[in-house]
Amino acid sequence: MKLTATPASAGVYALGEGPVWDAARQRLLWVDIITGTVHEGLLDAATGQVTSTGAQTFDGTVGAVAVSEDGRLIVAGQATLIRVDLDGRRTELARVLPAGVHSRLNDGAVDPAGRFLIGSLAQDDRFGQEVLARLEETGLIYLDTDLVLSNGLAWFGDRLYNVDTVPGTVCARDYDPATGRTGPRREAFTITDGKPDGMCVDADGNLWIAIWGRGRVECRTPKGELLATVETGAPHTSSATFAGPSLDTLVITTSTQHLTEPGPGCGRLFTAKVGVRGLPTPYWNPL
Repeated sequence: MKLTATPASAGVYALGEGPVWDAARQRLLWVDIITGTVHEGLLDAATGQVTSTGAQTFDGTVGAVAVSEDGRLIVAGQATLIRVDLDGRRTELARVLPAGVHSRLNDGAVDPAGRFLIGSLAQDDRFGQEVLARLEETGLIYLDTDLVLSNGLAWFGDRLYNVDTVPGTVCARDYDPATGRTGPRREAFTITDGKPDGMCVDADGNLWIAIWGRGRVECRTPKGELLATVETGAPHTSSATFAGPSLDTLVITTSTQHLTEPGPGCGRLFTAKVGVRGLPTPYWNPL
């Protein structure tokens, strides 16, 4: 099945990423990594258009954002995790990357029990030293320390799926939300045409994976079978989430990064009706 997404935002983002649907406030959150900005907006479920309603800027890059049920945010800054309270006060919760390491935090998401996970990518020529970490009440737990470029995260049932972009690998592991216990990481499948980036999961357990460099989102089964593609026309398609009151609108982020002549849709948000619904986004359990 081949579908086409529609440009949905007036704003153009250098590296739009990490869309999150906040059902309690019926708002969309996303980040522009390069400008260090967390954006929010309203989604018109009828037209698929997103209207920007605010933004917060941070020092350095911002890799990801998540929200608690009461509206507090957790923001992945350049190397640290930051809580933003309802009055705007910011508190550093943890340093994920040691000082002096030339990496930055990248994609993150909340597990079904409300824990926040975050990955990293290198900004130098180091290879296979990036992390996937989980924030606990007692501190950070590192699930992986040997990734090349940690990216999209998604949970379904007792499985965690995560993307390692450079080798094109979608990995899976057993994951018990109640205890946080995880099994060994294993390769679920590899994507060879373009680089897998951010992703989300639908109510049937299929993965919707943004393909950087190919301008599309691919829907694949947990074993890698291709079920559908959603074309954006913006080469650097970066992530996706299901949004709207019925969770039936796929919201897609894109980027203008490394494009010498970005097309008219590059860097904008896109939306599409894809005939399936997503799962509710878990709320972060604040620390």
